[in-house]
Amino acid sequence: MASIHIALAPGDGIGPEITAAALDVFRAAGVMNAGVEFVNVDMGAAVFATGNTRGMTDEAIRTVEDCGLLFKGPMETPKGGGGKSINVTARKLWNAFANLRVFKTLPGVESVYSKAGIPIDMCIVRENLEDTYGGVENRLSADMVVGRRLMSAPGCDEVHRFAFHEARRLGLKKIHCGHKANIMKMTDGMFLDRFKAVSKDFPEIETADVIVDALCMNLVVRPQQYQMVVLPNLQGDIVSDLCAGLVGGLGFAPSANIGKHISIFEAVHGTAPDIAGKGLANPTSLILSGLMMLRHVHLAREAAIIENALLATLESGIRTGDFGDKARPPVGTKAFAGAIIENLGAKPRTVPPVAVPEAVSPSMDRPPRPGTPVVIRTFKNLVAQVVGCDIYVDAQVATGALADDMQRIATDSPFKLTLISNRGTQVWPSGSVYTECVDYFRVRFELKDPALAGLIGQSRAVALLDRVAEKYTVCSYELLRNFDGVKGYSMAQGQ
Repeated sequence: MASIHIALAPGDGIGPEITAAALDVFRAAGVMNAGVEFVNVDMGAAVFATGNTRGMTDEAIRTVEDCGLLFKGPMETPKGGGGKSINVTARKLWNAFANLRVFKTLPGVESVYSKAGIPIDMCIVRENLEDTYGGVENRLSADMVVGRRLMSAPGCDEVHRFAFHEARRLGLKKIHCGHKANIMKMTDGMFLDRFKAVSKDFPEIETADVIVDALCMNLVVRPQQYQMVVLPNLQGDIVSDLCAGLVGGLGFAPSANIGKHISIFEAVHGTAPDIAGKGLANPTSLILSGLMMLRHVHLAREAAIIENALLATLESGIRTGDFGDKARPPVGTKAFAGAIIENLGAKPRTVPPVAVPEAVSPSMDRPPRPGTPVVIRTFKNLVAQVVGCDIYVDAQVATGALADDMQRIATDSPFKLTLISNRGTQVWPSGSVYTECVDYFRVRFELKDPALAGLIGQSRAVALLDRVAEKYTVCSYELLRNFDGVKGYSMAQGQ
């Protein structure tokens, strides 16, 4: 019999309790007998407490990489200090580029929509590695901090291709791309452009796009119009939590983080320290995440049997204290899992049961381990031409005086001053006296003669940067380039 090893991190707070409950259900359903073995790893608060800012030991990292799968409970993120979110670290470290969350109306779990007879059945696919979750932030002046929003064409392609393949597997007919490309024309613009490019390989699936603020309104007003929505990282984080609210909360929202080599299945709710150790927690989200994991390793039969048992348990009115009919006494974590175990083999009556396929041995499609980090590419052989630079300076001078200085500095260079902006808004050569400025200006230089594009290299822009730095504190610098004749930089507001 084939065997699959899964790294297991129970988590913090209520994590160990709900993890134990999920494992009890899996064991009773024959998951371990089917060839699955869980291997404990050290991750979370206890590891952070040792001063390890990753929140995971070296041995844990090796084990996860050997297994290719991680099943994890909720984990604390240190408040302040150098430690970053272990959830984000894990996804980025192991390139789990796509987050898949499934939202379905469940029997016995009331929401505004279930009361109205509106069933919810949709997926959110969230890009998992880029966007503001790169966590690249700097203080550039006394009054200004900046966070970098990173968006790459290959990263967009990976998540979009996953979304279309998943939609095809699930038999979905339509995918929406959520975005804010009306404002962030280059970052979200690329995300939307790559969605349209990838969609050409899936002609049977209808596509549409929706601005994220309109999406949020539409999800509240008429959520049933969406089958799957794919979004950039931060927007996807917010929208997926909104969707959890449509079906009763994060306690009923499973989550999978899918990568080429390593995938992570987790409960996305908090550690609930107020009830930790009391045996009161609801294990539903982690169990549902575990079912996604079982299907990932082709144990669809075991997953279907457990899902039907969970549905039958929920529709019978058995509940933990966070949901259900308040007139009925709640049960604890172990008793809730015990009820699911008692219902193994049963099927729900008020909702359609999940089809139970034939048993197969577990397996996992995993490419060979790379020797070094791989550079992924989308656009190749583009002609890139230097056309200028943006120099960001810490300055507390009048805009006119700053412009005069910059024009003098550029006199003997191939560049001319074309723009000064502050907080993204143009303040020179035109602007409004009502535009308040802070101590951080973008100063844009572009070629005096556009015909020199392709003939002037970066060194001339760096030389100009050096001259600016003789008088002003340079906070950052961006090279301006055209790619195949298309500007690779944005305009300022009001330009």
